[in-house]
Amino acid sequence: MEGIHYWIEKRAQLAPNKLALIGENDRVTYKQMSENINVIAQCLQERLLLKKGDRLGLLLPNGIEYVMILFAAAKIGSIIVPLNTRLTATELAFQMNDSQTTAFIIGKEFEDLGKNILDRTKITSVMLLDAGVKSLQELVQTTQREEASLPEVDGSLPFIICYTSGTTGRPKGAVLTQENMFWNALNNQLSLDITSNDVTLTLLPLFHIGGIGLFSLPVLFMGGTVVIPSKFDTSRVLKLIEQYRITLIMGVPTIYDSIRKDPNFNHTDLTSVRWFYSGGAPCPLELISFFTDKGLPFGQGFGMTETSPTVFLQTKDNYLESKGSIGKAAMFTEIRVVDHLDRDVAPDEVGELWVKGPNVFKKYWNLPKETAASFKDGWFLTGDLVKKDQDGFVYIAGRKKEMIISGGENIYPLEIEQAIAKLKQVQETAVIGVPDDRWGEIPIAIIALHEGSTLTKKEIQEYCRQYLAKYKVPKDVYFVNALPKNATGKIDKALIKKQYTRSWHHD
Repeated sequence: MEGIHYWIEKRAQLAPNKLALIGENDRVTYKQMSENINVIAQCLQERLLLKKGDRLGLLLPNGIEYVMILFAAAKIGSIIVPLNTRLTATELAFQMNDSQTTAFIIGKEFEDLGKNILDRTKITSVMLLDAGVKSLQELVQTTQREEASLPEVDGSLPFIICYTSGTTGRPKGAVLTQENMFWNALNNQLSLDITSNDVTLTLLPLFHIGGIGLFSLPVLFMGGTVVIPSKFDTSRVLKLIEQYRITLIMGVPTIYDSIRKDPNFNHTDLTSVRWFYSGGAPCPLELISFFTDKGLPFGQGFGMTETSPTVFLQTKDNYLESKGSIGKAAMFTEIRVVDHLDRDVAPDEVGELWVKGPNVFKKYWNLPKETAASFKDGWFLTGDLVKKDQDGFVYIAGRKKEMIISGGENIYPLEIEQAIAKLKQVQETAVIGVPDDRWGEIPIAIIALHEGSTLTKKEIQEYCRQYLAKYKVPKDVYFVNALPKNATGKIDKALIKKQYTRSWHHD
C-alpha cells in the first residue's frame, strides 16, 4: 500500500486548484500543498538530518503547517512524536527520550518550553517555526529544490507515536502506521459519507489523534477542505462556520456546550453543517437534544489513540433512534463485549470492549510486555466497559479501571454521573471511588454547579436515591467552581482521583 503522501500527490493531479487547507491567514490548494510537502521533506532531510525511521518531535500550535509537516515526514518515512503543549518540560522530555527522538520543531510561542525540553534531552537538530505558511516557506528557502533522493515508503511504516496519558503509570507510546491512517479514513468516509465537497473544521488539537484522525486526514483523503484555527474561540468558530460553509465538525461535549452558550449561536447560519460530531467523553442527552431539536444533526462516536482513533460511529440512518449511544462498529472494525472469563455477554449486559481491525495499532514503543498484555488472540483489550442493546447499538459504561467495587457490588461511575447530570443546576460532575475500611470502596461525587445554584449535598443524595440503588448513592459530595480538563477538553479523572483520594477522610 502507498504511503499517505500519495493521497495529496494524487489529489494535486485530479484537482490542483481545489482548496486543501485554510489557516488563520493562509489558503493552500492541493497543488501548493503537494509542492510544499516535497520541499519540507527535503528540508527535514537536509536541515534536520532525518532518515527513514527517525523520530521528529513537534511542539506546535494547530495550523496548516502542522498538517504539511505530518505528510512531509511520512513521505521520507520519519516518525512524528506530537507533543502536548499543556504538559511540563519534564513530562515532554520523557516522551522525547523514551522515543529516542533526534530532531525537534518548536513553535515560536512555545520557545521557552522547547528550550526547557532541550535542556533535558540530547537533541541537537532543532528548528524554530513561526505561525503560518510564510514562516515555513522562509525556513526552507535554503533547501535545494532539486529532487532529493527519497527512501522507499509504504503504508506499513510507522507514522506517529502518540503517548497515552499515563493514568496508570508511565505514559505509553502507541505506534500507529500510515496504513492505520488509511483504514481510519476509510472507516469514517464510509460511515459519514465524506466527499470532496466536505469542509471540516478542526477544533481538537493536532497533537492528539482526534485532531488528526477526526476529520482532518479523512477529509484530505477524499479531496475535501480542512479549516484549522490556531485556537478555540466560540465566536470565531461560529464565524468560520458561516464564512466557509463548514459541513463537518468534531468536538467533545465541553466544546459544544461552550458553542451553544455563545450569544451569537442563535444568530449564526448553521445550515451548511451536516454533522456536529462528538467523542472523547459521553455526551449528556440534554446537550444532544439541544442540537437535534433545532434540526441540527448531532452524532456520537467512540475511539481511542490505539485505534487511530475510530471504533464506533452513528450514521444518518440511526443517530436519532440511538440517541445517547455511540452507534455501531465502523465497517472495517470488529468488536466483542466480554465478561471476566472472556465470554461474550448477553445484550444489555456490561462487559469489556475488545477491538480488532486494520486501524488498530501494533505495539507500544519499546514495551513488549505491555503490548503482549494488551492483546489476546489478535483482539485489543481496551479496558473500556460498554453494553450492546438488542438492536446492536453500543453504550459507554465507563473504564474498567474506574469501576468501583463496593461491598462486592460493581458500580459504574458513569451511571451515577448521568443521573446527577439530569439536575438542571448541575454544570458537570465526576464520580470516583475512594477507599473505605468497611466496603472496600465507596462512590463520591465532585460537582460544578451553574452560577447562582444553591443545590446542597443532601438534595443531591436524596435525588440520587430516587433513581439509583442505595449503594450507588454518593457517600459524599464536593462542590467546585470547575472540574479539571485535559488538553482535549475531557474531564481529568486521573487528577481528580489523585486529589480526592489523598484528601478523603471519613466523617
